[in-house]
Amino acid sequence: MRMLYYAHSGLRYLVLLMGLVAVAYFAFGLATKRPVDKSVRIIGSSFAGLLDTQILLGIILLGVLPGSGWQFYPAFWGHLVMMVAAAGLAHALLVINRKRPNPGYLLPLIGVGGALLLIIGGILSIGRSLMASTPIGG
Repeated sequence: MRMLYYAHSGLRYLVLLMGLVAVAYFAFGLATKRPVDKSVRIIGSSFAGLLDTQILLGIILLGVLPGSGWQFYPAFWGHLVMMVAAAGLAHALLVINRKRPNPGYLLPLIGVGGALLLIIGGILSIGRSLMASTPIGG
C-alpha cells in the first residue's frame, strides 16, 4: 500500500513535467505560427495519458484504504474534483482540436495550461507541496 502511495505521489512530477513541456511546445508553435504536425497530437496524448494514469492510481489507492477515514475530509474531495476536472478539460480540448479541419496550437495550449492550473490547485488543496512529501522530493 505504501508503494502505491509513493507511485501516486511521485507520478505527479512526470505529469507536471509533461504538462510544462506541452505548454512550452504549444506556446512556441502558436507564437511562431509553425504549421501543426502530428507532434501536437503525440505531446497532448502523452500528457493526457500520464494524467489518466495518475487518476487511476489515485482511485485504486482510495479503494485500498476504505474505512480509514482519511478520504472523507473536505480537502480530499476538492482534490478529487479538481483532478477529474483537469483530465476532462485536457481531453475535451485535445479531442476538439484533433477533430477540427485545421487543428492549431491554441486549444491544446488552453487545455493543458488549464489542466496544469487545476492540478496545482488540487495538489495544494490537500496540503501537499509541489516539490515535497515524496521519496523523490523529500
